[in-house]
Amino acid sequence: MVRRVSGLDLNDVDQFVVSGTAGEYVFEKGEAGAEMYIIHEGEVEILRSVGGETRVLTTLEPGDFFGEMSLLEKTPREVSARAVTDCKLLKIDYSTFDQMVQEDPEIAVRMLRKLARRLREQQEADLRAQQVAHQVLAKEESTEEAEAAGDEAGPGAPKASLLHPASGREFLLTSTDETTVGRIDPSTGVSPDIDFSPVDTERTLSRSHAKIVRREDGFYVCEEKPTGNGTFVNDERLRTGAPVRIENGDKISFGRVETIFKTE
Repeated sequence: MVRRVSGLDLNDVDQFVVSGTAGEYVFEKGEAGAEMYIIHEGEVEILRSVGGETRVLTTLEPGDFFGEMSLLEKTPREVSARAVTDCKLLKIDYSTFDQMVQEDPEIAVRMLRKLARRLREQQEADLRAQQVAHQVLAKEESTEEAEAAGDEAGPGAPKASLLHPASGREFLLTSTDETTVGRIDPSTGVSPDIDFSPVDTERTLSRSHAKIVRREDGFYVCEEKPTGNGTFVNDERLRTGAPVRIENGDKISFGRVETIFKTE
């Protein structure tokens, strides 16, 4: 059956299509919004500015819709939308949307389901962010305890650290027998003892890249699992499962993160 709204044939999608090129904004946060969009071809990412940094909230594909809140509530855009690829969008204004829902109430039901899914995903993302924050806080507290333990410990328990010369940051090893090195996993909130995420801008480290073991005769670095970008001691690559002893002043590279091992 041919469906018409306000004299328009809804089966003729070309009359609603607008085109966008990769990198082009469909709309930006704060703009007045009187339309919603349905992706016909291509991909669109939804962006939000957090603490001066632009973050991608989600990437939408054909069949997904966005901009509906401004359409329904007639409020300024709360987020920005940018084309990831060249795309074709169906631009729907309020009167057209109202008539579409009247002719096919299932449209409203599908929208409610998608909105509920988005809300659930946002809640899960917030929960993961809280877990990551707790991990970071716990790690900071552990570092403070390790520093205190190192200050109070005798010569049999030396304090050790990894200095990142490029940034000047120093990462303390734990006072335990093993210190794991890698990057935090934002999906699970699991963090290694030393998280190099802030200095690993090229993302060359694995989640659990390597570990440094404290023994009676000194310190050793080891890879328990193979890593794509490797671990190097004084420019020599480690063999998986073979601990290598490290001394004060040794250069240790985890992926492309270069550090200097320091011990007192």
